[in-house]
Amino acid sequence: MSDFSEELKGPVTDDEVETSVLTGAGMHFPWLQTYVETVAIGGKRKKDFAQTTSACLSFVQEALLKHQWQQAAEYMYSYFQTLEDSDSYKRQAAPEISLQHALYLLHHGMLKDAKRNLSEAETWRHGENTSSRGILINLIQAYKGLLQYYTWSKKKMELSKLDKDDYAYNAVAQDVFNHSWKTSANISALIKIPGVWDPFVKSYVEMLEFYGDRDGAQEVLTNYAYDEKFPSNPNAHIYLYNFLKRQKAPRSKMISVLKILYQIVPSHKLMLEFHTLLRKSEKEEHHKLGLEVLFGVLDFAGCTKNITAWKYLAKYLKKTLMGNHLAWVQDEWNSRKNWWPSFHFSYFWAKSDWKEDTALACEKAFVAGLLLGKGCRYFRYILKQDHQILGKKIKQMKRSVKKYSIVNPRLSY
Repeated sequence: MSDFSEELKGPVTDDEVETSVLTGAGMHFPWLQTYVETVAIGGKRKKDFAQTTSACLSFVQEALLKHQWQQAAEYMYSYFQTLEDSDSYKRQAAPEISLQHALYLLHHGMLKDAKRNLSEAETWRHGENTSSRGILINLIQAYKGLLQYYTWSKKKMELSKLDKDDYAYNAVAQDVFNHSWKTSANISALIKIPGVWDPFVKSYVEMLEFYGDRDGAQEVLTNYAYDEKFPSNPNAHIYLYNFLKRQKAPRSKMISVLKILYQIVPSHKLMLEFHTLLRKSEKEEHHKLGLEVLFGVLDFAGCTKNITAWKYLAKYLKKTLMGNHLAWVQDEWNSRKNWWPSFHFSYFWAKSDWKEDTALACEKAFVAGLLLGKGCRYFRYILKQDHQILGKKIKQMKRSVKKYSIVNPRLSY
């Protein structure tokens, strides 16, 4: 089974309250609260009905949170009674409530009960056929698809453990195929609707790849990433890049995908792979962008201890300066020279970095020396340290800084 099924699980942070189901140890799914208000009453705000159903929903959710199952069941009964006693358009909330209940069950690992709830919600026929209600039904079907994907993943793992000559192999293979067909049918309609459908897209693409439909998988991922009707979504570009990487696509295609991700999330961990691709390119503009990408990564506080990023920058800075591209370095440094020294290269950080990670401190010291000169306090502090293993490296660093630093050697910082 892929790690996708693990991503369906996880705790909910405070920032995710409006977009997630209840916290706990079960599955983790999007929470489409905006559809509650719109779909439930077809966009028609009837005050009494809205207040009644809203109160019922609040009581149901509160009881579920407190594990007061009997009270929750009674409130649910009251809610459905309200729907039955109302006009047809007022009954449209029933599928949404069933979906919410199913999400709760999924979140707590009660998969069979969740599947039953989703099937009931899918067959609900009351209410007007509005566009928002149509999306809700597609969503319900897609969640059914995710449940079927979960079963398919388990069957696929079971199949991988069997020899093709095993008498049970054909039966299991057919079972796997049947579940994939059901999953595809339930998910494919939803992911064509503009929105953020990450778990659905990932599961669908995994099945397409498993059955060798690479063109179909690439089409799905390309549309998800580039269709202007869909909201900007970093994950869409990550999925497409990882797919292209698995398919050993041309470097130019992978660069194009990561270039967009760089514009959205310049600190993403894939930026170091992006830098490597740019560095290996034959285009000079890519080499220049490769330097920009490294500086961009290290602009973020969460990356200050990333030794790989510092190693890449130290090595690439020297290579760039040796290649007579001083202007490239100055372009990046001019916008950072007023804040990087205190952000990265203070005396405090020199002491702290040397104590925690001498290898990191050496890489940073080299970068500091190239950018700020041999008078930089960070560089001087590391230079004075007595370290038997790193002694040779420190001496080489000193010579390189003297030769390639962008600062006039007579000036100090």
